[in-house]
Amino acid sequence: MKITETSGSCCSCSSTSGDQTCGCSWNCCQNTSIQTTTSRIIFADRLDHLLARLGWRRSEHRVEPGLYRLGDPDADSPVFASANYSLSFDALRSPLAGIDAWILVLDTKGINVWCAAGKGTFGTDELVHRIESSDLAGIVSHRTIIVPQLGAPGVSWVDVAARTKFTVEYGPVRADDLPEYLKTHTATPAMRRVEFSLRDRLVLTPVEFMHAALPALAAAAALWFLAGPVASLAAISAVLAGTVLFPLLLPVLPTRDFSTKGMILGMIVSLPFAYVFGTYPNLPVWAGVLSAAAVFLLITPVISYLALNFTGCTPFTSRTGVKKEIFSYIKVMAGMAALGVISGIILSVSRILGVI
Repeated sequence: MKITETSGSCCSCSSTSGDQTCGCSWNCCQNTSIQTTTSRIIFADRLDHLLARLGWRRSEHRVEPGLYRLGDPDADSPVFASANYSLSFDALRSPLAGIDAWILVLDTKGINVWCAAGKGTFGTDELVHRIESSDLAGIVSHRTIIVPQLGAPGVSWVDVAARTKFTVEYGPVRADDLPEYLKTHTATPAMRRVEFSLRDRLVLTPVEFMHAALPALAAAAALWFLAGPVASLAAISAVLAGTVLFPLLLPVLPTRDFSTKGMILGMIVSLPFAYVFGTYPNLPVWAGVLSAAAVFLLITPVISYLALNFTGCTPFTSRTGVKKEIFSYIKVMAGMAALGVISGIILSVSRILGVI
């Protein structure tokens, strides 16, 4: 009998005269659920990355959960854990060129490691489930699995060890550091440091803008006919400020909360528009004040709300911090927006009745 390597096997085995010869354990050879991957990023992968960044069919950018082999791993090769979000999976495998390894992909519902750890899908139970369902203990001789540092909030190494006998080793923040990390299995302080550079922040802007683009265009079109081109420009400016300008200015905006950072930016952006509407020719003083207030009360909470959306995209806030912000500021934003709408209605009715 001769068993040759297939896309689902992990080694080549042969048997002559009843004796089996195999480069790794028999369980590994019998395991037909192992998938194969490479470290090469092709055009289709880059297109998938682009579409994911733009928010196109967000839930479809995922890979099949399970065990993958990278290169030609054996029983002593390292094991890495990853989310099944395609960008997370590709970010892990691409810097491992020339390294033979196993990649255990957890079912995070197509969510990246950082967010999935906060949501609990990149967590202890799922990691244990994948270790057991892939029969990882029968494939590798060691009992160590390397988990991304950003996945640490969701994975308890104590529980994993107790339930599977596997030791969780928290790797560096960035997958690019893995080749160096594997030499000593010790992360340097630089490898542990979470950075959120200008480039990192810019990467987030397309998907946030695309989510808000359609409502922004609808609001801009409606305001063009109801209040003129300046009002339409104000709506577009608010969305651009909340989705593009805010992440660019994030480190320099005062306060710690994203919501209050957004409110400060919203106040700044709203000032020129409030001035234009408040000083409109032949407008009574009370109407000018109400017009300026309406602009201020509408633009500020819109930008603040869009800024709040970034809490889940950055390493600046914890899961509890995000919840605290939501419960602390959503009511304030809603109250300001409601007052702005009421002010606008009063102005519209006054204009229809000929008061102004």
